[in-house]
Amino acid sequence: MIGTSERRLALLAMLQSRPRWSGPELADRLDVSVRTIRTDIERLRGLGYPVEAERGRAGSYRLAAGAKLPPLLLDDEEAVAVAIGLRVARGVAGVDEAGARALTKLLQVLPERLRPTVDAVAATVDSGPENIGTDAPDPEVDPAVLSAVAQAVHAGEWLRFDDRGAPRRVEPYRLLSWQRRWYLVARDPDSGEWETFRLDWIEPRMPTRRRFDPLPVPGGDFTAFALRSIAAAGWNVHARLRIAAPAERVIARINPTVGVVEAIDPDTSVLVTGADSLETIAAYIGMLGMDFTVDSPAELVPHLRVLAERYSRAVDGMDNRTAGRVAS
Repeated sequence: MIGTSERRLALLAMLQSRPRWSGPELADRLDVSVRTIRTDIERLRGLGYPVEAERGRAGSYRLAAGAKLPPLLLDDEEAVAVAIGLRVARGVAGVDEAGARALTKLLQVLPERLRPTVDAVAATVDSGPENIGTDAPDPEVDPAVLSAVAQAVHAGEWLRFDDRGAPRRVEPYRLLSWQRRWYLVARDPDSGEWETFRLDWIEPRMPTRRRFDPLPVPGGDFTAFALRSIAAAGWNVHARLRIAAPAERVIARINPTVGVVEAIDPDTSVLVTGADSLETIAAYIGMLGMDFTVDSPAELVPHLRVLAERYSRAVDGMDNRTAGRVAS
């Protein structure tokens, strides 16, 4: 039989572990009477924990959200998982700093038996660059923007915001985190068009409090839709390229987020692709391994010319060295 204080801590941990518990379930787990459970619940309430009770044959207890954050009770695996996760939290402005503060607090109370595992991870794991596909700096999302959008999605309410200065009103459906960027999948209620918006480009307005009836996303998969539409609208710059190859061959060579392909004829296709800079497009289009011409924008051509001349100098230099070895 455990002591009263230990039992109440165990009771609090159980209430945090799942949404609802019946009195008999709690009593059985803690090997006490239902009356003792009621007494312990009242004691927790007196300490400021908002434990709610539903009466009746199917009655239950639940730990509600309170005015203050109660102590969080974690088992060994949960504590280690949180400590490791806090070391790699990224992508939202201020999260690195807040995560470091939370990690410091967690380490102060971490049991000695768990420290070797957390210390080993901290000492042996480094984080490589996340944004390796572009020369542009990593974007950060304002936590207030993420919160406002997430609340509108959760409530099923229209969302108003400015998208790089342009006012928009949409039905928000789902948030997606990908490649250190945050996206919103939404539908324009006026045009019926589905779109994907980058959260670091938008500024929410006042909440609308107007609910909408949800509709299925095209294709039935929010993530798949977002990854397809990012290629067409989710980048700083875009290019339209005419590829000397069938559309099927081009599609087989690219990631869905890199571009949208359409067939022109059996031997020609058009690739609409995007990136955070034209320099990135110029570098990556060569990896397609197919001949192409630029439909737009004209500003892409100078970047291609710079790369072509650089590669040409590299080849000429290699040829000259080879010729010198043969002559000697």
